[in-house]
Amino acid sequence: MSEAPWLTIVGLGEDGPDGLCAASRSALARAEIVFGPPRHLSLLPARETAPGAERLDWPVPFADGVTRLMGLRGRQVVVLASGDPFWFGAGAVLARRLSRGEWRAFPGRATFSLAAARLGWPLERTACLGLHAAPLARLRPQMAPGQRLIVLLRDGTAVAELCDYLVAQGFGATGLTVMECLGGPRERLTESCAEALADQSFAAPVCVALEVAGQGAVLPLASGRPDSWFDNDGQITKRPIRALTLSALAPRPGEHLWDIGGGSGSIGIEWLLADPSLTATTIEPRADRAARIAGNAARLGVEQLQVVTGAAPAALDRLPPPDAVFVGGGLGPELLAHLVRLPGRPRLVANAVTLETEALLVAAQAEHGGDLLRVALSSVAPIGPKRGWKSAYPVVQWRWAR
Repeated sequence: MSEAPWLTIVGLGEDGPDGLCAASRSALARAEIVFGPPRHLSLLPARETAPGAERLDWPVPFADGVTRLMGLRGRQVVVLASGDPFWFGAGAVLARRLSRGEWRAFPGRATFSLAAARLGWPLERTACLGLHAAPLARLRPQMAPGQRLIVLLRDGTAVAELCDYLVAQGFGATGLTVMECLGGPRERLTESCAEALADQSFAAPVCVALEVAGQGAVLPLASGRPDSWFDNDGQITKRPIRALTLSALAPRPGEHLWDIGGGSGSIGIEWLLADPSLTATTIEPRADRAARIAGNAARLGVEQLQVVTGAAPAALDRLPPPDAVFVGGGLGPELLAHLVRLPGRPRLVANAVTLETEALLVAAQAEHGGDLLRVALSSVAPIGPKRGWKSAYPVVQWRWAR
Protein backbone atom coordinates (compact mmCIF):
# COMPACT_ATOMS: atom_id res chain seq x y z
CA MET A 1 0.00 0.00 0.00
CA SER A 2 1.34 3.45 -0.88
CA GLU A 3 2.20 5.86 1.91
CA ALA A 4 -0.62 8.18 2.98
CA PRO A 5 -0.31 11.83 1.85
CA TRP A 6 1.10 14.21 4.44
CA LEU A 7 -1.37 16.98 3.50
CA THR A 8 -5.17 16.83 3.64
CA ILE A 9 -7.27 19.76 2.39
CA VAL A 10 -10.64 19.87 4.16
CA GLY A 11 -13.52 22.04 3.01
CA LEU A 12 -15.24 23.56 6.05
CA GLY A 13 -18.57 25.36 5.87
CA GLU A 14 -20.21 27.86 8.18
CA ASP A 15 -21.90 24.94 9.97
CA GLY A 16 -18.48 23.85 11.23
CA PRO A 17 -18.09 20.15 12.00
CA ASP A 18 -21.76 19.38 11.24
CA GLY A 19 -21.03 19.43 7.53
CA LEU A 20 -17.86 17.32 7.62
CA CYS A 21 -17.77 13.93 5.95
CA ALA A 22 -16.36 10.86 7.73
CA ALA A 23 -13.10 11.07 5.79
CA SER A 24 -12.57 14.69 6.87
CA ARG A 25 -13.21 13.81 10.51
CA SER A 26 -10.76 10.92 10.28
CA ALA A 27 -8.04 13.18 8.83
CA LEU A 28 -8.58 15.75 11.58
CA ALA A 29 -8.41 13.05 14.25
CA ARG A 30 -4.93 12.04 13.01
CA ALA A 31 -3.53 15.47 12.23
CA GLU A 32 -0.46 16.81 14.03
CA ILE A 33 -1.16 20.32 12.70
CA VAL A 34 -4.40 22.04 11.68
CA PHE A 35 -3.57 25.06 9.53
CA GLY A 36 -6.20 27.56 8.43
CA PRO A 37 -7.57 31.10 8.64
CA PRO A 38 -8.60 32.17 12.15
CA ARG A 39 -12.30 32.17 11.21
CA HIS A 40 -12.13 28.56 10.04
CA LEU A 41 -10.22 27.47 13.13
CA SER A 42 -12.85 29.14 15.32
CA LEU A 43 -15.57 27.03 13.64
CA LEU A 44 -13.80 23.79 14.56
CA PRO A 45 -14.17 22.64 18.20
CA ALA A 46 -11.13 21.11 19.89
CA ARG A 47 -12.93 17.78 20.21
CA GLU A 48 -12.79 17.36 16.42
CA THR A 49 -8.97 17.28 16.34
CA ALA A 50 -6.38 14.93 17.81
CA PRO A 51 -5.30 15.65 21.41
CA GLY A 52 -2.28 17.95 21.31
CA ALA A 53 -2.76 18.90 17.67
CA GLU A 54 -1.17 22.26 16.94
CA ARG A 55 -3.34 24.99 15.44
CA LEU A 56 -1.70 27.50 13.13
CA ASP A 57 -3.29 30.69 11.80
CA TRP A 58 -2.87 31.11 8.04
CA PRO A 59 -1.07 34.46 7.59
CA VAL A 60 -1.79 37.37 5.29
CA PRO A 61 -0.78 37.60 2.47
CA PHE A 62 -1.91 34.13 1.39
CA ALA A 63 1.43 33.35 -0.29
CA ASP A 64 3.22 33.52 3.07
CA GLY A 65 1.03 30.67 4.30
CA VAL A 66 1.92 28.57 1.25
CA THR A 67 5.62 29.05 2.02
CA ARG A 68 5.10 28.07 5.64
CA LEU A 69 3.05 25.03 4.62
CA MET A 70 5.83 23.76 2.37
CA GLY A 71 8.11 23.74 5.42
CA LEU A 72 5.78 21.28 7.18
CA ARG A 73 6.43 18.38 4.80
CA GLY A 74 6.79 15.10 6.62
CA ARG A 75 4.19 15.90 9.26
CA GLN A 76 0.48 15.12 9.13
CA VAL A 77 -1.17 18.45 8.25
CA VAL A 78 -4.80 19.40 7.63
CA VAL A 79 -5.43 22.69 5.81
CA LEU A 80 -8.88 24.18 6.30
CA ALA A 81 -10.50 25.91 3.34
CA SER A 82 -13.96 27.26 2.57
CA GLY A 83 -16.54 24.88 1.08
CA ASP A 84 -15.13 23.32 -2.08
CA PRO A 85 -11.40 24.18 -2.14
CA PHE A 86 -11.23 23.64 -5.90
CA TRP A 87 -13.97 26.08 -6.91
CA PHE A 88 -12.33 29.52 -6.66
CA GLY A 89 -10.61 28.23 -3.52
CA ALA A 90 -7.12 27.49 -2.22
CA GLY A 91 -7.01 23.88 -3.40
CA ALA A 92 -5.66 24.46 -6.90
CA VAL A 93 -2.93 26.81 -5.62
CA LEU A 94 -1.68 24.17 -3.18
CA ALA A 95 -1.99 21.27 -5.62
CA ARG A 96 0.25 23.08 -8.14
CA ARG A 97 3.05 23.12 -5.58
CA LEU A 98 2.86 19.42 -4.70
CA SER A 99 3.09 16.04 -6.39
CA ARG A 100 -0.14 14.07 -6.65
CA GLY A 101 0.89 11.61 -3.95
CA GLU A 102 1.50 14.31 -1.34
CA TRP A 103 -2.05 15.54 -0.89
CA ARG A 104 -5.69 14.59 -0.84
CA ALA A 105 -8.83 16.70 -0.50
CA PHE A 106 -12.31 16.33 0.93
CA PRO A 107 -14.53 19.18 -0.30
CA GLY A 108 -17.40 20.58 1.67
CA ARG A 109 -20.57 22.17 0.34
CA ALA A 110 -19.69 24.86 -2.20
CA THR A 111 -21.06 28.35 -1.62
CA PHE A 112 -22.35 28.40 -5.20
CA SER A 113 -24.36 25.22 -4.57
CA LEU A 114 -25.82 26.63 -1.35
CA ALA A 115 -26.73 29.90 -3.06
CA ALA A 116 -28.40 28.13 -5.98
CA ALA A 117 -30.35 25.96 -3.52
CA ARG A 118 -31.65 29.04 -1.73
CA LEU A 119 -32.80 30.67 -4.97
CA GLY A 120 -33.84 27.68 -7.05
CA TRP A 121 -31.41 28.65 -9.83
CA PRO A 122 -29.95 25.97 -12.14
CA LEU A 123 -26.18 26.17 -11.71
CA GLU A 124 -25.51 24.99 -15.25
CA ARG A 125 -27.17 28.19 -16.53
CA THR A 126 -25.73 30.53 -13.91
CA ALA A 127 -22.35 32.25 -14.21
CA CYS A 128 -20.26 31.66 -11.06
CA LEU A 129 -17.38 34.04 -10.40
CA GLY A 130 -14.85 34.36 -7.60
CA LEU A 131 -14.22 38.08 -7.08
CA HIS A 132 -12.72 37.92 -3.58
CA ALA A 133 -9.27 38.45 -5.14
CA ALA A 134 -10.22 39.78 -8.59
CA PRO A 135 -11.47 43.15 -9.87
CA LEU A 136 -15.18 43.78 -10.30
CA ALA A 137 -14.56 44.45 -14.01
CA ARG A 138 -14.48 40.67 -14.48
CA LEU A 139 -18.26 41.06 -14.49
CA ARG A 140 -18.27 43.31 -17.57
CA PRO A 141 -18.57 40.62 -20.27
CA GLN A 142 -21.49 39.09 -18.32
CA MET A 143 -23.49 42.31 -18.01
CA ALA A 144 -26.64 41.77 -20.08
CA PRO A 145 -30.29 42.02 -18.99
CA GLY A 146 -31.67 38.70 -17.82
CA GLN A 147 -28.28 37.15 -17.00
CA ARG A 148 -27.95 35.41 -13.64
CA LEU A 149 -24.68 35.42 -11.74
CA ILE A 150 -23.44 34.30 -8.34
CA VAL A 151 -20.26 36.05 -7.20
CA LEU A 152 -18.02 35.58 -4.18
CA LEU A 153 -16.81 38.84 -2.64
CA ARG A 154 -13.83 39.75 -0.49
CA ASP A 155 -15.82 40.98 2.50
CA GLY A 156 -18.95 42.86 3.51
CA THR A 157 -17.67 46.24 2.34
CA ALA A 158 -17.24 44.86 -1.18
CA VAL A 159 -21.04 44.71 -1.53
CA ALA A 160 -21.21 48.51 -1.69
CA GLU A 161 -18.35 48.54 -4.20
CA LEU A 162 -20.27 46.04 -6.33
CA CYS A 163 -23.39 48.23 -6.22
CA ASP A 164 -21.39 51.31 -7.19
CA TYR A 165 -19.88 49.43 -10.12
CA LEU A 166 -23.24 48.21 -11.40
CA VAL A 167 -24.75 51.69 -11.16
CA ALA A 168 -21.76 53.21 -12.99
CA GLN A 169 -22.17 50.69 -15.81
CA GLY A 170 -25.85 51.50 -16.23
CA PHE A 171 -27.17 48.40 -14.45
CA GLY A 172 -28.39 49.95 -11.21
CA ALA A 173 -31.73 48.15 -11.59
CA THR A 174 -30.01 44.77 -11.18
CA GLY A 175 -31.73 42.63 -8.56
CA LEU A 176 -29.40 41.46 -5.80
CA THR A 177 -29.65 38.80 -3.12
CA VAL A 178 -26.85 39.29 -0.61
CA MET A 179 -26.11 36.07 1.26
CA GLU A 180 -24.11 36.24 4.47
CA CYS A 181 -22.54 33.23 6.19
CA LEU A 182 -24.40 30.68 4.05
CA GLY A 183 -25.00 27.30 5.65
CA GLY A 184 -24.36 28.39 9.22
CA PRO A 185 -26.31 29.77 12.18
CA ARG A 186 -25.54 33.38 11.15
CA GLU A 187 -26.99 32.95 7.66
CA ARG A 188 -28.92 35.97 6.40
CA LEU A 189 -30.35 36.84 2.98
CA THR A 190 -31.10 40.41 1.88
CA GLU A 191 -32.96 41.22 -1.33
CA SER A 192 -32.78 44.59 -3.03
CA CYS A 193 -31.39 46.22 -6.16
CA ALA A 194 -27.97 47.71 -6.78
CA GLU A 195 -29.04 51.36 -6.70
CA ALA A 196 -30.81 50.93 -3.33
CA LEU A 197 -28.38 48.75 -1.41
CA ALA A 198 -25.11 50.63 -1.25
CA ASP A 199 -25.54 52.05 2.29
CA GLN A 200 -26.18 48.76 4.10
CA SER A 201 -23.47 46.77 5.92
CA PHE A 202 -22.85 43.04 5.64
CA ALA A 203 -20.75 40.40 7.39
CA ALA A 204 -18.24 38.09 5.76
CA PRO A 205 -18.21 35.55 4.26
CA VAL A 206 -20.55 36.97 1.67
CA CYS A 207 -21.73 36.11 -1.82
CA VAL A 208 -24.20 37.95 -4.01
CA ALA A 209 -26.64 36.62 -6.58
CA LEU A 210 -27.41 39.01 -9.43
CA GLU A 211 -30.26 39.16 -11.94
CA VAL A 212 -28.93 41.75 -14.35
CA ALA A 213 -31.25 44.58 -15.36
CA GLY A 214 -30.80 48.09 -16.67
CA GLN A 215 -29.99 50.12 -19.77
CA GLY A 216 -26.20 49.76 -19.71
CA ALA A 217 -24.23 48.87 -22.84
CA VAL A 218 -23.94 45.14 -23.50
CA LEU A 219 -20.63 43.78 -24.77
CA PRO A 220 -21.35 41.62 -27.84
CA LEU A 221 -20.21 38.00 -27.86
CA ALA A 222 -18.94 37.95 -31.46
CA SER A 223 -15.48 39.18 -32.39
CA GLY A 224 -15.37 42.54 -34.10
CA ARG A 225 -16.87 44.54 -31.22
CA PRO A 226 -17.65 48.19 -31.98
CA ASP A 227 -14.57 50.44 -31.92
CA SER A 228 -16.20 52.56 -29.21
CA TRP A 229 -15.42 49.85 -26.63
CA PHE A 230 -11.70 50.61 -26.99
CA ASP A 231 -10.15 53.89 -25.93
CA ASN A 232 -7.73 54.77 -28.73
CA ASP A 233 -5.83 57.57 -30.42
CA GLY A 234 -6.78 56.41 -33.91
CA GLN A 235 -4.31 53.52 -33.89
CA ILE A 236 -6.79 50.64 -33.84
CA THR A 237 -7.61 47.65 -36.01
CA LYS A 238 -11.10 48.71 -37.10
CA ARG A 239 -14.10 46.52 -36.38
CA PRO A 240 -14.58 44.71 -39.74
CA ILE A 241 -10.85 44.02 -40.17
CA ARG A 242 -10.61 42.97 -36.52
CA ALA A 243 -13.36 40.40 -37.04
CA LEU A 244 -11.52 38.99 -40.09
CA THR A 245 -8.24 39.00 -38.16
CA LEU A 246 -9.65 37.12 -35.15
CA SER A 247 -11.16 34.60 -37.55
CA ALA A 248 -7.76 34.14 -39.19
CA LEU A 249 -6.02 33.80 -35.82
CA ALA A 250 -8.60 31.10 -34.94
CA PRO A 251 -8.14 30.95 -31.14
CA ARG A 252 -8.30 27.48 -29.62
CA PRO A 253 -8.64 26.58 -25.93
CA GLY A 254 -5.51 27.13 -23.86
CA GLU A 255 -3.54 29.03 -26.52
CA HIS A 256 -1.27 32.05 -26.14
CA LEU A 257 -1.19 35.05 -28.49
CA TRP A 258 1.50 37.59 -29.29
CA ASP A 259 -0.15 40.85 -30.45
CA ILE A 260 2.72 42.88 -31.92
CA GLY A 261 2.12 46.60 -32.36
CA GLY A 262 -0.83 46.64 -29.99
CA GLY A 263 -2.20 50.15 -30.64
CA SER A 264 -5.38 50.07 -28.57
CA GLY A 265 -5.01 46.40 -27.60
CA SER A 266 -8.25 45.46 -29.36
CA ILE A 267 -6.89 42.25 -30.93
CA GLY A 268 -5.38 40.90 -27.70
CA ILE A 269 -8.47 41.87 -25.69
CA GLU A 270 -10.90 40.22 -28.11
CA TRP A 271 -8.69 37.13 -28.17
CA LEU A 272 -9.01 36.87 -24.37
CA LEU A 273 -12.76 37.49 -24.47
CA ALA A 274 -13.18 34.44 -26.72
CA ASP A 275 -12.47 31.96 -23.89
CA PRO A 276 -11.21 32.15 -20.27
CA SER A 277 -8.49 29.56 -20.96
CA LEU A 278 -6.70 31.87 -23.43
CA THR A 279 -3.70 34.06 -22.60
CA ALA A 280 -2.09 36.91 -24.51
CA THR A 281 0.86 39.29 -24.57
CA THR A 282 0.63 42.65 -26.33
CA ILE A 283 3.86 44.33 -27.43
CA GLU A 284 3.67 48.09 -27.97
CA PRO A 285 6.66 50.44 -28.43
CA ARG A 286 4.94 53.61 -27.16
CA ALA A 287 4.49 53.89 -23.39
CA ASP A 288 1.32 55.99 -23.65
CA ARG A 289 -0.33 53.41 -25.87
CA ALA A 290 0.85 50.57 -23.63
CA ALA A 291 -0.84 52.29 -20.68
CA ARG A 292 -4.01 52.76 -22.75
CA ILE A 293 -3.99 49.05 -23.68
CA ALA A 294 -3.74 48.05 -20.00
CA GLY A 295 -6.63 50.39 -19.18
CA ASN A 296 -8.82 48.96 -21.95
CA ALA A 297 -8.08 45.41 -20.82
CA ALA A 298 -8.90 46.18 -17.18
CA ARG A 299 -12.15 47.96 -18.07
CA LEU A 300 -13.35 45.02 -20.20
CA GLY A 301 -12.57 42.40 -17.57
CA VAL A 302 -9.41 40.86 -19.05
CA GLU A 303 -6.83 42.58 -16.87
CA GLN A 304 -4.63 39.47 -17.17
CA LEU A 305 -3.47 40.71 -20.59
CA GLN A 306 0.31 41.05 -20.36
CA VAL A 307 1.44 44.37 -21.81
CA VAL A 308 5.09 44.74 -22.80
CA THR A 309 6.46 48.17 -23.68
CA GLY A 310 9.13 47.77 -26.34
CA ALA A 311 9.85 47.19 -29.99
CA ALA A 312 9.83 43.79 -31.65
CA PRO A 313 11.79 41.65 -32.25
CA ALA A 314 14.00 42.70 -29.29
CA ALA A 315 11.00 42.83 -26.92
CA LEU A 316 10.06 39.25 -27.76
CA ASP A 317 12.96 37.74 -25.82
CA ARG A 318 11.91 35.67 -22.80
CA LEU A 319 8.19 35.93 -23.56
CA PRO A 320 6.02 32.82 -23.25
CA PRO A 321 6.09 31.02 -26.62
CA PRO A 322 3.07 31.80 -28.81
CA ASP A 323 0.53 29.57 -30.48
CA ALA A 324 -0.55 32.49 -32.67
CA VAL A 325 1.06 35.80 -33.61
CA PHE A 326 -0.59 38.93 -34.97
CA VAL A 327 1.39 41.83 -36.42
CA GLY A 328 -0.71 44.93 -36.79
CA GLY A 329 2.07 47.47 -37.14
CA GLY A 330 5.81 47.82 -37.39
CA LEU A 331 6.41 44.81 -39.64
CA GLY A 332 9.81 44.89 -41.34
CA PRO A 333 12.22 42.35 -42.82
CA GLU A 334 14.01 41.74 -39.49
CA LEU A 335 10.81 41.08 -37.55
CA LEU A 336 9.36 38.89 -40.30
CA ALA A 337 12.54 36.79 -40.46
CA HIS A 338 12.39 36.36 -36.67
CA LEU A 339 8.76 35.25 -36.70
CA VAL A 340 9.09 32.65 -39.46
CA ARG A 341 11.94 31.07 -37.48
CA LEU A 342 9.92 30.67 -34.28
CA PRO A 343 9.97 27.09 -32.94
CA GLY A 344 6.87 24.96 -33.02
CA ARG A 345 3.97 25.67 -35.35
CA PRO A 346 2.56 29.09 -34.38
CA ARG A 347 -0.01 30.62 -36.71
CA LEU A 348 1.09 34.00 -38.07
CA VAL A 349 -1.33 36.68 -39.24
CA ALA A 350 -0.01 40.02 -40.50
CA ASN A 351 -1.99 42.98 -41.85
CA ALA A 352 -0.52 45.56 -44.22
CA VAL A 353 -1.84 48.94 -45.34
CA THR A 354 1.26 50.52 -46.88
CA LEU A 355 2.68 49.45 -50.24
CA GLU A 356 6.03 48.68 -48.63
CA THR A 357 4.55 46.27 -46.08
CA GLU A 358 2.24 44.80 -48.71
CA ALA A 359 5.26 44.04 -50.90
CA LEU A 360 6.92 42.35 -47.93
CA LEU A 361 3.89 40.11 -47.40
CA VAL A 362 3.59 39.25 -51.08
CA ALA A 363 7.23 38.19 -51.13
CA ALA A 364 6.80 36.21 -47.88
CA GLN A 365 3.83 34.34 -49.32
CA ALA A 366 5.79 33.50 -52.46
CA GLU A 367 8.67 32.12 -50.35
CA HIS A 368 6.84 30.44 -47.46
CA GLY A 369 3.30 29.81 -48.70
CA GLY A 370 0.18 30.55 -46.72
CA ASP A 371 -2.86 32.60 -47.71
CA LEU A 372 -3.06 36.18 -48.97
CA LEU A 373 -6.28 38.16 -48.66
CA ARG A 374 -6.92 41.69 -49.88
CA VAL A 375 -9.84 43.48 -48.24
CA ALA A 376 -11.28 46.73 -49.59
CA LEU A 377 -14.11 48.24 -47.55
CA SER A 378 -16.33 51.22 -48.22
CA SER A 379 -18.75 53.03 -45.97
CA VAL A 380 -21.43 55.62 -46.59
CA ALA A 381 -20.27 59.24 -46.24
CA PRO A 382 -21.87 62.61 -47.15
CA ILE A 383 -21.12 64.14 -50.54
CA GLY A 384 -22.51 67.63 -50.25
CA PRO A 385 -26.25 67.24 -49.55
CA LYS A 386 -26.25 63.61 -50.67
CA ARG A 387 -24.40 60.42 -49.80
CA GLY A 388 -21.87 58.16 -51.46
CA TRP A 389 -19.40 55.37 -50.79
CA LYS A 390 -16.09 56.34 -49.21
CA SER A 391 -13.35 53.76 -49.57
CA ALA A 392 -10.98 52.95 -46.73
CA TYR A 393 -7.38 51.98 -47.38
CA PRO A 394 -7.31 48.37 -48.58
CA VAL A 395 -5.75 45.87 -46.18
CA VAL A 396 -3.62 42.92 -47.29
CA GLN A 397 -3.57 40.02 -44.82
CA TRP A 398 -1.12 37.13 -44.83
CA ARG A 399 -1.96 34.01 -42.83
CA TRP A 400 0.75 31.39 -42.51
CA ALA A 401 1.61 28.37 -40.39
CA ARG A 402 4.64 26.16 -40.83
